Amino acid sequence: MLSKKEKTIVIAGGGNAGISLAARLRRTHPHWRVRLVEPSDKHYYQPAWTMVGGGFYDVRKTVREMEKVIPSGVEWLKDAVVGFLPEKNHVILASGEKVYYDALVVALGIRLMWDAVKGLPETLGKNQVCSVYEFHLAAYTAECIRQFRGGRALFTAPDTPVKCGGAPQKIMYLAADAFQRRGLTAQHMNIEFWSGGTRVFAVEKYEKTLLRVIQRYGIQTHFRRRLEAVDGPGKKAVFRDISPEGEGRVFEESFDLLHVTPPQGPPQVVSSSPLADEKGWVAADKYTLQHPRWSNVFALGDCAGLPVSRTGAAIRKQVPVVVQNLEAVLSGTPPQARYNGYSSCPILTGKGRLVLAEFDYDLKPLETFPFDQSKERWSMFALKRYILPWLYWNKILTGKM
Repeated sequence: MLSKKEKTIVIAGGGNAGISLAARLRRTHPHWRVRLVEPSDKHYYQPAWTMVGGGFYDVRKTVREMEKVIPSGVEWLKDAVVGFLPEKNHVILASGEKVYYDALVVALGIRLMWDAVKGLPETLGKNQVCSVYEFHLAAYTAECIRQFRGGRALFTAPDTPVKCGGAPQKIMYLAADAFQRRGLTAQHMNIEFWSGGTRVFAVEKYEKTLLRVIQRYGIQTHFRRRLEAVDGPGKKAVFRDISPEGEGRVFEESFDLLHVTPPQGPPQVVSSSPLADEKGWVAADKYTLQHPRWSNVFALGDCAGLPVSRTGAAIRKQVPVVVQNLEAVLSGTPPQARYNGYSSCPILTGKGRLVLAEFDYDLKPLETFPFDQSKERWSMFALKRYILPWLYWNKILTGKM
């Protein structure tokens, strides 16, 4: 029997958001019962997969056993959430069990929709069709880049929200840098960016630098183009013009290397639930992260319906806000802590070069260091390559920062 001070917090999802929140709660509220629902055996440090694809990071360093990262004192329910009953304060597990909570935090991440592109699931990981968006594909991406000897290298970005919005470009710049180091020139190859978006980067300060990077590498850009089908053996990719004036024109493009960033969306268990907003994400106040209908429900990380770039850095700033607002709600007071939309995107522009983009909801730079972070710097590359992975495993996942 729990005392009045003891509360049961259920966290749905054991990714970066779920684990780091659980660890923070155990540190700040050791008397609370924290239950984390996650079916996976493995936990991944996904931001490093771009470096794996770039050929200078060991993919084995990006994975650990889930049981080793679950914080001490947190109850791990090795199961999947298949439904929500917020009016009864329960989540439903795949086993059929109904789990009660005093407060619920939904941190179920984002869904990679590989099957939204015809022919893509059948050719991923072969036929020079690769991606850094999966653990088992990141090393194959590095192999494809190493084996490229010329021709057309196409890099795609969807017209949906994505986790780590800079990743589609990061791997392209790393590939272009590798190609140049091997002596390949414009006479040997075409590097092309086919994006469903409208511009290179939403924050003008950083976009100016990236446009110069694109010019340096001779990259051709195509915007408002959605990847719709892939013929791996035939080395063909089909794109549709989704601009208002495009009238649905279709482009069939040959390739010698194709890197795909898949369309992405909310987890189906969320989009089909009463917690969903009109787009299928977990409805949440953009500042407090609290659900607008159920005050004891919060959204955290990629599955939250927030107008924000979905990154690990955003999660790091959201976690303490959720902790403070859980305290408030469970003590019967309105939530006061506010998240300002901070996000960060360390954009690798080549091996040894990085632009550290940091910004808020208003797309205004919100920089950490006392210098112009829009410039390519080796020091910021070192931060990404050596420091951030250590911080992730040793500080962020343990609730210390």
